[in-house]
Amino acid sequence: MEFFLKGKTIRLRSHLDKYLIADEDHETVLQHRNGLSRKARWTVEHVEGKTSLIRLKTYDGHYLAASEAPLLLGMTGKKVIQTHPKNLAVDPTVEWEPIRDGFQVKLKTFCGKFLRANGGPPPWRNTVTHDNPLQSKAQDWILWDVEEVEFKESDLLSDYLTSMSSFSSLSDELVVGSVLGSPVSIISIRSPKPSSKRIGMEFFNNAKAVRLRSHHDKYLLAEEDEESVTQDRNGSSKNARWTVEISSSSSPPNIIRLKSCYGKYLTASNQPFLLGMTGHKVLQTQPKRLDSSVEWEPIREGNHLKLKTRYGNFLRANGGLPPWRNSVTHDIPHRTATQDWILWSVDVVEIEVNSSKSMKPPHEPALEKADSIGSESSSPSSLSIKSGNFARQESSDSMVGSPPKVGGGRTIYYHIGGDNGNVEEAIEGQWITFKGNGVDELRQRLEEETGLDDVIVCSRSPLTGKLYPLKLQLPPNNATMHVVVVESSSRVAREFAKSGLL
Repeated sequence: MEFFLKGKTIRLRSHLDKYLIADEDHETVLQHRNGLSRKARWTVEHVEGKTSLIRLKTYDGHYLAASEAPLLLGMTGKKVIQTHPKNLAVDPTVEWEPIRDGFQVKLKTFCGKFLRANGGPPPWRNTVTHDNPLQSKAQDWILWDVEEVEFKESDLLSDYLTSMSSFSSLSDELVVGSVLGSPVSIISIRSPKPSSKRIGMEFFNNAKAVRLRSHHDKYLLAEEDEESVTQDRNGSSKNARWTVEISSSSSPPNIIRLKSCYGKYLTASNQPFLLGMTGHKVLQTQPKRLDSSVEWEPIREGNHLKLKTRYGNFLRANGGLPPWRNSVTHDIPHRTATQDWILWSVDVVEIEVNSSKSMKPPHEPALEKADSIGSESSSPSSLSIKSGNFARQESSDSMVGSPPKVGGGRTIYYHIGGDNGNVEEAIEGQWITFKGNGVDELRQRLEEETGLDDVIVCSRSPLTGKLYPLKLQLPPNNATMHVVVVESSSRVAREFAKSGLL
């Protein structure tokens, strides 16, 4: 109940990194990635005489309710809706029991079921039901992160602009104006937009050393041979401790390096773990120069973290039978059953006394450009470590944030579009290197990059400026492309369907 203080305004974020939303029809409840909307705000009310129960009220006075209507005929999940009961005191459908589960909560209904955020293909995608998950992979679907909402001027402005677009009354305008100033001064303020990527650097704020705990409840361990990296349940060992360095090769800083107790860096090699398999070895190395093979990009996934290499793979804790058991590789999981294998929990074991670390990265040698092919010093096979030769992933770029050289594939710059396909130009676009020609291939790659589900890849007409979906094949040459990624549930996607463009 400590998450739900009386009168507190909160947001509920699902395991899909989407927020519980009260739709404008005053009935539907769904999930959406936009947590800035007032529709994502819920006010907590305590049930009189029942200290363990709460009610959640929408921005316009309706209540979150567990109905008896099935979402789909023949399926177990029942609809969760907004309602305005005539007699609130005797209506159990609007009462929820919060049950703590680690740093998250489950919300239990009067009939013993749980508030559940559904994933998968339509019609399940973005729906919210109450149910008892029977499959183990659906256990996380009933877990919610609770975020307290702190009202700022920009939040009030967002509400003001929403009400203006809906032809709100003059009295509403005067109320907002009394808080922020005159209506003229209000319009000059811009509401913040969510970042196009879920940066996970907040896990490492002021952290000097951390432990990384895998999905299997085992810790990332630097083995005593000063080369191997494995998993083990003993998190108290010095081998489970990794010193954090923030790279200065990106701005803002969103790249880290992790150094083992032996002074060697966690490294994404290009050696296959097993011949014929996709996973590559993760090792401890001490390179002569710090290149992209020792750099990891933290990406937040709820209360967990993914660590991404420069080449789009993720640090992965493997399970199963030997030789996979307790091994650590970097890979892109394609099976649903292994999606959680790239998720890590971060335990800070030592903090940086000087808090400026999060603002100023430590001094490091400048990243050098790769030497010529004929140079012996740059040859991967010439780098010797304890047990033999080891080829590291080298970058020919001097900076991580700079785009790649065209030649190993085309450069695709992408933005994430809003509900109407609009793009916030103030947010810097991301880029990937793509070697294929198929749109479906590109779509899957962008889904992995953005963390979005079921996207449509669009291009903008140079004549009209309007978006249109790409189909089948990309242009045959390897020219640089600029695309916009929109979700298939967005308004612009529905317009594509009506126009016959999909």
